[in-house]
Amino acid sequence: MSEQYVLDLRAVDAADRSSVGGKGARLGALSRVEGVWVPDGFCVTTDAFRRALAQEPSIGERIDRLSRMDPADRESVGESAAALRRAIERIAVPDDVAAEITGALARYGGGAAYAVRSSATAEDLPTASFAGQQDTYLNVVGRAEVLRHVVRCWASLFTGRAVSYRRRNGVDDREVRMAVVVQRMVGPSASGVLFTADPVTGNRKVATVESGFGLGEALVSGLVDPDVHRVRDGEVVARTVNAKHRAVLALPGGGTRDVEVDPERQRVPALTDAQVLRLVELGRRVEAHFGSPQDIEWCLVGDGFALVQSRPITTLFPVPEAGDGENHVYVSVGHGQMMTDPMKALGLSLWRTTALIPMHEAGGRLFVDVTRRLASPASRAALLEATRVGGDPLVRDALETVLARDGFVPSLHDPAPAGPPAGGPVAPPPPLETDPAVVTELVGRSEASLAALERALATRSGPALFAFLREAFEEHRQVLGDPLSHQVIMAGMEATWWLNDRLLEWLGERNAADTLTLSAPGNITSEMGLALLDVADAIRPHPEVVAFLADVEGEDFLDELVKLPGGPEAREALDAYLDRYGVRCVGEIDITRPRWRERPSTLLPAILDNVRNFGPGAAARRFAEGRAKALEKERDVLARLRALPDGDRKADETRRTIERVRTFIGYREYPKYDIVRRYFLYRRALTAEAERLVRAGVIADAEDVFHLTFEEFEEAVRTHRVDHGLVRRRAEEFRAYQALTPPRVLTSEGEAVNGSYRRDDLPDGALAGLPVSAGTVEGRARVVLDLAEADLAAGDILVTAFTDPGWSPLFVGVAGLVTEVGGLMTHGAVIAREYGLPAVVGVDGATRLIRDGQRIRVHGTEGYVEILG
Repeated sequence: MSEQYVLDLRAVDAADRSSVGGKGARLGALSRVEGVWVPDGFCVTTDAFRRALAQEPSIGERIDRLSRMDPADRESVGESAAALRRAIERIAVPDDVAAEITGALARYGGGAAYAVRSSATAEDLPTASFAGQQDTYLNVVGRAEVLRHVVRCWASLFTGRAVSYRRRNGVDDREVRMAVVVQRMVGPSASGVLFTADPVTGNRKVATVESGFGLGEALVSGLVDPDVHRVRDGEVVARTVNAKHRAVLALPGGGTRDVEVDPERQRVPALTDAQVLRLVELGRRVEAHFGSPQDIEWCLVGDGFALVQSRPITTLFPVPEAGDGENHVYVSVGHGQMMTDPMKALGLSLWRTTALIPMHEAGGRLFVDVTRRLASPASRAALLEATRVGGDPLVRDALETVLARDGFVPSLHDPAPAGPPAGGPVAPPPPLETDPAVVTELVGRSEASLAALERALATRSGPALFAFLREAFEEHRQVLGDPLSHQVIMAGMEATWWLNDRLLEWLGERNAADTLTLSAPGNITSEMGLALLDVADAIRPHPEVVAFLADVEGEDFLDELVKLPGGPEAREALDAYLDRYGVRCVGEIDITRPRWRERPSTLLPAILDNVRNFGPGAAARRFAEGRAKALEKERDVLARLRALPDGDRKADETRRTIERVRTFIGYREYPKYDIVRRYFLYRRALTAEAERLVRAGVIADAEDVFHLTFEEFEEAVRTHRVDHGLVRRRAEEFRAYQALTPPRVLTSEGEAVNGSYRRDDLPDGALAGLPVSAGTVEGRARVVLDLAEADLAAGDILVTAFTDPGWSPLFVGVAGLVTEVGGLMTHGAVIAREYGLPAVVGVDGATRLIRDGQRIRVHGTEGYVEILG
């Protein structure tokens, strides 16, 4: 097929993206929406771009080199992109391309003014808008100037911001082409942006209109504070009319200039309410056409609106599908599980399949619909109390924020008490004795069940494996719902709350249980962190091993390790650790995440930090020191209680409760360990099936199955067929989801509600959070987002987004903890108390507001963080 260098804007649509780029394709589609006016124009195609660059072969070589450069070397990338841009700007438009552009200009008016706008093939995507990354030129007059600005648009493919944005979104420089949209200019009296969903809250029912005088460039460049109107259900619900001191106007001979707005007009609204409502109605029509909320650029010309761009709003968090038209309130599962990263399709599918309650998917995360629980006064109170004592307090505040809105959550009466069930009333479970044998029994059950699961999985493959896994998931759910296990967990938590409440009341002592539970026995996660100190002990005496491990790349280092002096001992220690804890990893609730047994190099930074920062025997010494502090605290508390009125009774109750909490609190981490061990066995079996599909030529890479649900994976094994387009689409969606921050609470209207602490007792500039482990510590903040890149020194304070058990290896080497997510009984809080680390969790935006290397002070008793400089 012969190359086409120019296409009429009204002749293209979404199918022509590869020829006219994202902007051109969407403008073409926009021009077909009934009642929408898009200014006339044409597209200079990507064929023209390729034809022009082919004149200078060195440009292709430069693009290739740029694409292979290390993204972390920003200076070199920037210099290379700038040189490439200058080289393209020197290119002459080929004669045949120039002839087609000239012909198009003649059709639309050779002497008219035009907007010349970049339109890259990686632009206005559903998951990444690339808004403002390439150049636009307004009021370009004359053939020569249009041709010159077409070349400038081509070159803008390599602006520093465009190159950086592509890297963040996983787009290869070599795969992108540039088209150019050339449109007739309009002379607007006002212009601006319409968001068909609220870009701040995400509410899909609230549209926001920003407007100013003249061309939209005044808003884009920040010359003016625009007027802002918010519209809901055909009514302006809020308006802000700002003083618009400047406007950008088109000059008669071409180009633009900014001018001062007459003082008497500055506070006149750029749009009337009626015009705002008419514009929003147009926007809703466009939104319906494209099937998603839109960011629309508009111009008011006379009394009509010209739409000059519409792109998806890619920053909105998706909404779970309900399909019933009712209001819904969803709570994030990830904030409770301490893993707010997106999960791949198989991970989401497995977690939903093995969960005890229904879950809904959105943005690669899972949510629980709590609408009905909020609607009933009794269940509402129970839910809010549960978030207070055991969950994230910001979730409670977010739920209360939604409840405060009249009518959003329906109000239901509590049901009348039911009569006794057939056969008589069910007796409550007997009170749980403070007996370590209860925990021993539960752990023994788990070990036997896991051994049986491993034996059974070893004998199954193909469709028989999937049939068996469905049975295994039933047992998985039974383990999760084991009443005795739940009793033990609650016994430990209730004893902790009792100690904190009573000792505050009787002795004025806050968070006393934090010290009384130091080095509690049986905590599998804290034992895991201490065990890594023992691994360091095995490595520390052997300098060649230490040096070797510091330079490891890849996962085949264990076989090379044994060839070094001391290597066999180091390998034995690592293998022993991996045998017990290698099933874990950061984000371990996602079955698609590689485990430490599969990628042991992940642990090396923490091991080497332990080698550097600790001496021999540190694990046993730390545990003994914690136990001694707990015993000393117990003696002190009991002595002070006995001096009080009725002191013997108070002391005796407290002593029994201390014994109870130390008997049961360590078990709280064990059920998660059981689940993760099951996940490891499932993962190993499913990975073997994926590798069989690779050998059969069904898929190219075993990890392709991670983008299938469990049911789709089962079907692929049965039929030996996979929808590769679906796999690619899911992979692209997953990449896009990584850029989204999940809200704690999400409504069916799309509103993201994150809650706040509502405190007025903090020092200026302090960051509020939840106090979960007592004490105050000052030190260097280390903002760590990837366990494998941790570099910690003694006295450092770990600052991270969340900490599930996979983060535990770092806890032994830090002096304090700050996380963005968490509650009193979530993982990070439990282990911080176990190790005696002052900790504040639920600090919204901590990894953004605290810079790596800053000195900070963590107030683990009062619940805030000070940034010292």
